[in-house]
Amino acid sequence: MNSLLSTINEPADLRRLPRTQLRSLADELRSFLLESVAKTGGHLSSNLGTVELTVALHAVFNTPYDWLVWDVGHQTYPHKILTGRRQRMASLRQQGGLSGFPQRGESEYDTFGTAHSSTSISAALGMAIAARQKGENRNAVAIIGDGALTAGMAFEALNNAGVADCQLLVILNDNDMSISPPVGALNRYLAQLMSGQFYAAAKNVGKQVLKGAPPLFELAKRIEQQAKGMVVPATLFEKFGFNYIGPIDGHDLDSLIPTLENIKHLMAHHSGPQFLHVVTKKGQGYHLAEADPVAYHGPGKFDPMVGLKAATQSKTTFTQVFGQWLCDMAQQDQRLIGITPAMREGSGMVEFERRYPGRYFDVGIAEQHAVTFAAGLACEGLKPVVAIYSTFLQRAYDQLIHDVAIQNLPVVFALDRAGLVGADGATHAGAYDIPFMRCIPNVSVACPADENECRQLLSTAFAQSHPVAVRYPRGAGAGVAVGTGLEPLPFAKGEIRREGQGMAILAFGTLLYPAMAAAEKLNATVVNMRWAKPLDVELLLQVAARHDSLVSVEDGAIMGGAGSAVAEALNHAGVLRPLLQLGFPDRFIEHGDPAQLLVQLGLDAPGIEASIRQRFPSQA
Repeated sequence: MNSLLSTINEPADLRRLPRTQLRSLADELRSFLLESVAKTGGHLSSNLGTVELTVALHAVFNTPYDWLVWDVGHQTYPHKILTGRRQRMASLRQQGGLSGFPQRGESEYDTFGTAHSSTSISAALGMAIAARQKGENRNAVAIIGDGALTAGMAFEALNNAGVADCQLLVILNDNDMSISPPVGALNRYLAQLMSGQFYAAAKNVGKQVLKGAPPLFELAKRIEQQAKGMVVPATLFEKFGFNYIGPIDGHDLDSLIPTLENIKHLMAHHSGPQFLHVVTKKGQGYHLAEADPVAYHGPGKFDPMVGLKAATQSKTTFTQVFGQWLCDMAQQDQRLIGITPAMREGSGMVEFERRYPGRYFDVGIAEQHAVTFAAGLACEGLKPVVAIYSTFLQRAYDQLIHDVAIQNLPVVFALDRAGLVGADGATHAGAYDIPFMRCIPNVSVACPADENECRQLLSTAFAQSHPVAVRYPRGAGAGVAVGTGLEPLPFAKGEIRREGQGMAILAFGTLLYPAMAAAEKLNATVVNMRWAKPLDVELLLQVAARHDSLVSVEDGAIMGGAGSAVAEALNHAGVLRPLLQLGFPDRFIEHGDPAQLLVQLGLDAPGIEASIRQRFPSQA
């Protein structure tokens, strides 16, 4: 273990170091971070970019009494290492190990759990107001990236915070847009000057003196804004009511620490909400990540001396199936428009953007806007396809209902990452899409069992005149070869995959294949239902009439899920059959290997078989 970093078991240890040693500590922290993530996999580029900022924050603020609220949490590995979790980094994102995101239950230094973007300012404001209400002298610091500022929630929070009398600092970690890059020594001096008490006091005195002469007061305000505008983009954030400071170099501790100390002093004197703009570089200090921060955003295990190797040919993923279908359908139908909320690579749209740049729209981290934007396109006869993760569609639920479903607009939702997602855990699990979509009138939900069926059901969805979601998991499926055609499958129709006796297993999605394996041991019928809504009720009733008991299997929440739809349909038809519903239990499923999690949930072939034998011992 490196000498300085090994002595840091909590931020108080860091605060006892001479300031002259913090640069060396940051260097050691960056080296440890690179070595650690190379062994476990995880988010890398963003964490390399926040090393100095994290050191400076813990050096200046009295954490955990002062709150650090990280947005998204991709960049919190240095924070975890400095807050007593260094020796547990080998367990990162593994079952029973450290989460890849802040978790309140993991450490008192993780003040607010997160993994979806743009929540930090709202949460930090709530904490700051709580401190004021309780008479506590505590500072709340929200650290938010420039990408997260594309979400409306961030601006809602800024609008509210700007008029709040509390000890709040918002730090904009600008590592992509680079609104205004640093301009060297002069900029550093100005940032420290503008964050200093003398500047703030002089500004307040000037306001009081000049308020008696309104024309002079307005002139002074204009001069100040123009002078600051020469070196900083202050206008926007100051209009929200913040004291804007920056931009400063987020890797320069000699600039960061004095500026943060001045801001902390301002906060102690109740000078209103503060806004610090820092510019950092993703992948800082590791030349391969600096050159390609996207590739190193969330790599698996790799050798830091070699870097990432070209992936060997493996099974085609569902995401790749979607990306190819999107390009093929766009070639056939000029009305197709592709939309993503900041997930071009993750949703498989790189080739689509290259081939059809005029029909590709990345709207940023703005899921609500993405859905309503699609609704507007559909109103005018275009055929929008929204590529969105299941977990992120949750953020646009009102728009799904109000703007798409009520108006019955033909929007296709390509719902990636349905079911378990593994290392990202509960915050990213696509466990709830069937329950939250099937209760909405006009919305249909398709559940392809394999890669080829995914392509076919996407074509089916695109052919409809109402909203349809096609849900599919992360990674590859059974490895079924994918065709090249665009022929749709029959709408809302399932199929019998195996004929058995006594019992029928109704499979929704990719769990069809473990259900088939279990059925071989049980001599059960297996139905590939394909659609969670509308159900193929005709097929369901035919199967129910020929079997003594039924089992539903899905990779989603049992409560309100596809199995519940089966129960409702049977009840409505007056058909009484024992029904075992298998899926996700009523609890949040933490991070871990997806295959192992399925085993623990009893959703692999032996688990399905065991659950059926336990419930129906006389038939099994």
